[in-house]
Amino acid sequence: MSRTEFDDLLRELAPQVLGALVRRYGHFDAAEDAVQEALLAAATGWPVEGLPERPLSWLITVGARRLTDLLRSEQARRAREDAVVHRRLPDEWLSPAADRPADADDTLILLFMCCHPALSASSQVALTLRAVGGLTTAEIARAFLVSEATMTRRITRAKKVIADSGIRFAAPSPSERDERLAAVLHALYLIFTEGYAATSGAELHRAELSSEAIRLARLLYRLLPGESEVAGLLALMVLTDARRPARTGPAGELIPMEEQDRSRWRATDIAEGVELITAALPQGAVGPYQLQAAIAALHDEAPDYGSTDWPQITLLYERLLEFGDNPMVLLNYAVAVAMSRTPAAGLAIVEQVAGRLPDDHRVDAVRGHLREMLGDRDGARTAYRAAASRARSLPQQRYLNVRASRLG
Repeated sequence: MSRTEFDDLLRELAPQVLGALVRRYGHFDAAEDAVQEALLAAATGWPVEGLPERPLSWLITVGARRLTDLLRSEQARRAREDAVVHRRLPDEWLSPAADRPADADDTLILLFMCCHPALSASSQVALTLRAVGGLTTAEIARAFLVSEATMTRRITRAKKVIADSGIRFAAPSPSERDERLAAVLHALYLIFTEGYAATSGAELHRAELSSEAIRLARLLYRLLPGESEVAGLLALMVLTDARRPARTGPAGELIPMEEQDRSRWRATDIAEGVELITAALPQGAVGPYQLQAAIAALHDEAPDYGSTDWPQITLLYERLLEFGDNPMVLLNYAVAVAMSRTPAAGLAIVEQVAGRLPDDHRVDAVRGHLREMLGDRDGARTAYRAAASRARSLPQQRYLNVRASRLG
């Protein structure tokens, strides 16, 4: 087994081990520490001793022993420690764990626990990456460009909220699942978006984030195959990520969609995404993730930029706006209107939404693009430079400055 395959296996097993321990003992915070120590033991021992016959059972056994040790050391929790120490660890629970359906359910429970409404959106994302995604605190901190100490505090606060709330580790009721599913999908969407189009830093992509979001969305889709919005989100991620190989040049520079080499788009991913959204749309009420996936599919299926079905994309954005007056959706709608009708009509929408996104560089970026389409070179150059001054992503800054220079 290669090192990459080894790391992937540990990352896949980590939430299942955590779910098993929390389900058995509670103590989310201590269980998470025990899982990390079990993973460390596997990382150091397995390459030398070989992969155990049942890796998941091995990790659960080691994690359970370590968790018992941790609880014994907490003198202030003597009563709970006694209850745990006298509990038997039945072999019949540990040994078949690797192929028990409950393990997958535990991961689903973790997802919904991490997205409990008592937590802020940023805490939901951080805790999801930590507990379910298996990323280290340092990796999460690097991904969101904060110090490890800051991210440690954020995750610690989230765990404390979980502990203080008395949340029981159990499958959410249908009403609880319906209540939290939107938060789960939103957390995964935010993780993917930050990975696919990093808001700051030297790299355009953070592949570890987008890949992890897709992995978790696939898991959620397997567990909830009847939820059309889950299918829609997975389709949206796959269809969008299919373009990633063509989105940057040799030096990491941003390449806009109209200039991308579409032969580099991943055809297998596009086919999967189209199949997902085609199957999801007739299932019932259409939600925002399905609409965004349908838009992504129209982009991906066009043989070239000029063949894009902009009138249909415009109509889909109008349907999407029925779910809420989202300024970012309006900005994307402005581009679709400019392409399907006139640049002036699209620019008018940009000016309407500009005041609602005063610090977002994308407003001036779209403004510059539409003014360039109208032949207003001076206005486009000014807008591109304003966008570059607001962008926090270095590839975005370079791209916008290049666009401005071309009009100089």
